[in-house]
Amino acid sequence: MQRREVLRILATGTALQLAPRSLLAMLTQARKAMVDHAALQTLTPHQEATVKVMAELILPRTDTPGATDVGATQFIDLMLTEWYEDPERSLFLRGLSDVDSRTQALFRKDFVDCSTAEQSDILSVLGQKMIEESPRVRMPVGEGPPHGNNFYSMLRYLTLTAYYTSERGATEELHFEIIPDHYAGCESASSSKEGVQQK
Repeated sequence: MQRREVLRILATGTALQLAPRSLLAMLTQARKAMVDHAALQTLTPHQEATVKVMAELILPRTDTPGATDVGATQFIDLMLTEWYEDPERSLFLRGLSDVDSRTQALFRKDFVDCSTAEQSDILSVLGQKMIEESPRVRMPVGEGPPHGNNFYSMLRYLTLTAYYTSERGATEELHFEIIPDHYAGCESASSSKEGVQQK
């Protein structure tokens, strides 16, 4: 599978429909792409910090990993750089800028410098706006993220995709049991009888 195809599968949210062995192979390639893409290519350090805080508020660490634990911010930067087109990328970056504009107007500081309660208030407002602007028509699976022109919808979509296509998100949250490259083959009749007797 080519790197571009891996990114397409991740970006369109079809990864979790793959068979477990195919999913593991794809996740391995995607995580390798993230390692190769370690330095930020689209997000500035300030934008990365903003995305990290927002993603962690969307999926905080509990008894399972949070968004930060699975590298959601790196994943989002990778998608913005190598998969999204210029209009979508610009929409996302404008949305990040708007978040700081909102917090500056309300609290006279950037989003990352706000208290958790203030940050949660901003996400609530963005969430309400997302609901009001959400498309009413469901898109066919694999046709792309249904975020329309809403930044927060895009951020949530990318955060959830990053989380549930990560190894920890898939195994610790979704409880996928992935056993790659294992084939038992045909067992002999005597092996089958022994197995029955041992039970």
